[in-house]
Amino acid sequence: MIHREFFIYKGLYIMNEKLNSFSSFDRKFFEADDDFTLIGKGSIGGKAKGLAFIRKFLRENEKEFKNFTVNIPRLTVITTDFFDEFMQMNNLYDLALSDESDTMIAHKFMKASLPVNLVGDLRSIVEKVKQPLAVRSSSMLEDALYEPFAGIYSTKMISNNQLDLPSRFNRLVEAIKLIYASTFFKKAKDYIKGIGKSSFDEKMAIIIQEVVGGRFHNRFYPEISGVARSYNYYTFGKSKPEDGVVNLALGLGKTIVDGGVSWTYCPSYPKNPPPFTSVKELINNTQRTFWAVNMEKAVLYDPINEVEYMVKCGISEAEYDGTLNLIASTYDAASDRIKPGTGIKGARIINFAPILELNYINLNEIIKKLLVISENSLGTPVEIEFAVTLKKENNLAPRLGFLQVRPMVVSKEVVELTEEDINNENLLCYSKRVLGNGIIDYIDEIVFIKPDKFDIKYSQRIADEIEKINKSLQEQKKKYLLIGYGRWGSTDPWLGIPVEWGQISNAKVIIEAMLSSFNVELSQGSHFFHNINSFEVLYFSLKPDEAEKIDWEWLNSNITLSEYEYTKHIKLKKPLLIKVDGRKAEGVIIK
Repeated sequence: MIHREFFIYKGLYIMNEKLNSFSSFDRKFFEADDDFTLIGKGSIGGKAKGLAFIRKFLRENEKEFKNFTVNIPRLTVITTDFFDEFMQMNNLYDLALSDESDTMIAHKFMKASLPVNLVGDLRSIVEKVKQPLAVRSSSMLEDALYEPFAGIYSTKMISNNQLDLPSRFNRLVEAIKLIYASTFFKKAKDYIKGIGKSSFDEKMAIIIQEVVGGRFHNRFYPEISGVARSYNYYTFGKSKPEDGVVNLALGLGKTIVDGGVSWTYCPSYPKNPPPFTSVKELINNTQRTFWAVNMEKAVLYDPINEVEYMVKCGISEAEYDGTLNLIASTYDAASDRIKPGTGIKGARIINFAPILELNYINLNEIIKKLLVISENSLGTPVEIEFAVTLKKENNLAPRLGFLQVRPMVVSKEVVELTEEDINNENLLCYSKRVLGNGIIDYIDEIVFIKPDKFDIKYSQRIADEIEKINKSLQEQKKKYLLIGYGRWGSTDPWLGIPVEWGQISNAKVIIEAMLSSFNVELSQGSHFFHNINSFEVLYFSLKPDEAEKIDWEWLNSNITLSEYEYTKHIKLKKPLLIKVDGRKAEGVIIK
């Protein structure tokens, strides 16, 4: 049993766990009586705290999960005292806090030695376990309410299926060292600096956890991964913000959290598809690839690569594996209709219709209950991550592995947009697709991508230019409006500007403008968007016709503070007035 003390912080109940109430790791892992154990006596970090906190409530509501097994995948946590010992015994702080490249830091960490009293426990984990393991960060600062660190540190999946024990042991050790090293990668340093903290103060705990999924030939993956939020500023159809939103994808959750293509729906209206304008648009904007753990021999030995033991596969491979039956539909060209299931020939569409429309399994009901349980437990809107395996072995029920819970920041300020606001002659932009809520009246600097210079093939160069400007504004502690094209924070440079959060950390308002020649769907499932929500950044998404109304001539008439090939940084004579009504996902920016 976990004993907890609670205190109220900004209206939320936060758990302060007593570590002596957790079970110590007993070198059995899968055979152990307890599925949540510790190696060490330090802190377990933010991510592990969230899982420990919610575990009790999942067990108390076990009877609510009819026809499903719902649990936190078995894990053990290496506490932060081993991180301290590792850093000190290898004299790594001077290197770690320097401006050396991520690659150099990672290689130095790989050459360092783990504490001797940790090695034996790690060896015992892989001695009997030969299935994939996820090695995940759980830092001291991670997953705090206003500083969520979502996606900032590395996670590594290892196949853990090598025939010999030394190989499995070495792969686990390398994964742990990579997570330790990622504490000091540029992305993390920029992020930590952006929230006014120091990397020297950060400490890393590590979660070693079973990967939820099944083996299909030489691939291991869950049929479904998901991210669900109990509050949604981007509503569509009949849905309201408090109805929440869910993103589902085939395979490992990397597809969603990296901002890839996934299926978005409202749990209150699971049969209602996203607002695509045609069948063709729907087919072109649904998932075509998925991630799995590669159970074959790795192509290249690359221990500092997060995806060393992962493989990106096509939908045809999932069909070969037999994993599309309950999650796909088929386009019937003869009738020009999409039919749930894979019983006929035609293009497959990952829309989860057999589950969401035909209710072959009660997954949506389970997700809704998990959101309610998590929200009631934390006392605030939440975001959860999970993975589902449908493969019924020995007549077992489908399983949902609960992977993470984070509190969300939801502003309660009531903002009313008037007709005068919307039709204001000094309007810079208006949108009915805005993330956030509130009024800002102090922004007097704008960074924007030059419309006449924009070309998506130069997206990485654009990201580098913006980073330089952001760094200058960060040093001045200045907030600004950022205007660009496509998905901000996309890991695919052909879908938008592939910035990390630390590269735009001082942007308080962001505009994502679409062009008629470049129009992609917004992704809400990514870690990037969790950071936007947690830092209360206002995020405008402009359709092509709305983007065309931006007054570029006025923007260029202001004082230029800095300018690069693709971007420009200007100073306004007077601050902007920015108003967002989060209840209607509607906002204006007035000059």
